Amino acid sequence: MFGHKKDQFDGGSVVGSTTIEWDTQYKQGNIMWKVPRLIRLNDNIVVREDEIAVFFRDGKVLTYFDKPNRYALTDFNAPIVGGLLKFFTGVQQAAEVYYLQNRYIDGKFGSQGPYQFVDPVFGIVNLRVFGEFRWKVSSPENFINQFVGTFAVQTSDEVETRLKEQMVILLFNALGKMKESGMKITDIATNLQNIEQLVLSNTTTSFGQYGVEINKISGLTISLPDEVQKAINTRSEMSVLGVNYMQYQAGQAMTEAAKNPSGGAGSLAGLGVGFGAGSGIGYAMAGQMGQGMYQPPMKQCQKCGMMMPVSNSFCPSCGESQQQVQQKPQGITCPKCSSMVAVGSKFCSHCGSEIKSG
Repeated sequence: MFGHKKDQFDGGSVVGSTTIEWDTQYKQGNIMWKVPRLIRLNDNIVVREDEIAVFFRDGKVLTYFDKPNRYALTDFNAPIVGGLLKFFTGVQQAAEVYYLQNRYIDGKFGSQGPYQFVDPVFGIVNLRVFGEFRWKVSSPENFINQFVGTFAVQTSDEVETRLKEQMVILLFNALGKMKESGMKITDIATNLQNIEQLVLSNTTTSFGQYGVEINKISGLTISLPDEVQKAINTRSEMSVLGVNYMQYQAGQAMTEAAKNPSGGAGSLAGLGVGFGAGSGIGYAMAGQMGQGMYQPPMKQCQKCGMMMPVSNSFCPSCGESQQQVQQKPQGITCPKCSSMVAVGSKFCSHCGSEIKSG
């Protein structure tokens, strides 16, 4: 906050003068401090190594001191103060002074509302973004003119809020550009550093007008809804294992059955194997042992995007009814063992019997 300190004034070398400085114990966590009184002729301004003193009057910056020193606003040092003295001819001409931190400051940002990412597989996915950034005042004149003169902010928190909002806007823009270039939801985790660099490359244009320089962006986190993250994790596990969805589901069912031997076939069916525990496990095991095993046609859940056999009545991931999207399996029946095999097969992949066309 601007005024989180006791006034630090003491007598100066000139009779009737006042020395003003920013008390260091109140600088922690504050970007700037407004001197709680107007500055007049004969006042002394103390500026330390990590500070900038900005003189502001009638909605614009008059001048600023960014070199450490004690500045006495008298006729004796007019060359130091420059054109500022002409404004100090009386009380009505007095100016305000704002102290600014002249160092890098660490901040955090996060989106209040979700970013809607349209993915070709998962549809509209609401993303939440969080991260950290490092910044400093690069142009005291632009900074005060914009935040104090234009936005009329009164606290450091208000300044930080505007900076955080701008960071979120840049991040949303970066996500949009990378989506247009082909990035999918499943690619976000491996592109976090690229997204950070894209945002950082656009900060000069966006923040330069505010007199702010962004030095670093780090700790970027883009969180997905739980159901989407679960589906992505399942796909990753399937890819590592080299199995399809039916084989993965059968493996999960057998794992659960091993943990709960008393559960019986009912516990396997409850995991969404689809068309019966026995046949599901049989298909999966045969598919792992034989390259030519027929794999049932698959469909996509209309709610969460999970892939499943067309015979499933409910999605094993989100429980959504699939009655509206039910499809019939495509294939032919072996005349000997009645197994379903792919159209065009000459021999049954289950019993080896010849299948005559026609």
